[in-house]
Amino acid sequence: MAMDSAKDSKIKSIHVLVGKTSGILPYYLNKYYTKAVEGTPLAGSELICEEVPVKALCEECGKEYFPDKSNRYLCPNCGGKRAKIIEGKDIVIKSITVED
Repeated sequence: MAMDSAKDSKIKSIHVLVGKTSGILPYYLNKYYTKAVEGTPLAGSELICEEVPVKALCEECGKEYFPDKSNRYLCPNCGGKRAKIIEGKDIVIKSITVED
C-alpha cells in the first residue's frame, strides 16, 4: 500500500545548493527549469537555488576562510597563497518536498 501512495505523491519542490565555482549559474537553472522538467515527474515543481560561497583551507596554516577581494583571496590568518577549495564547487540536492 505504501507503494501506491508513493505513485500518487507529487514533487512540490527541489532545493539545490549551487557552489559559486561550480560553473553553474542559478539564474539559468531557474530560467530553464520549467521547460527542462516538462513531461517528467518534476513538472509543476518549484526549483529553489541557494548559492554556496567558496570556502578554502589554507595549506600553510590549516585555517578555513572565505577568499574574496577584501582579503585579496589570501588567507587572512597567515597571508598564505596556497589553499584548497573545500566548499562552493559542487551542486547538491539539499531537499525534495513531496506533497501527498
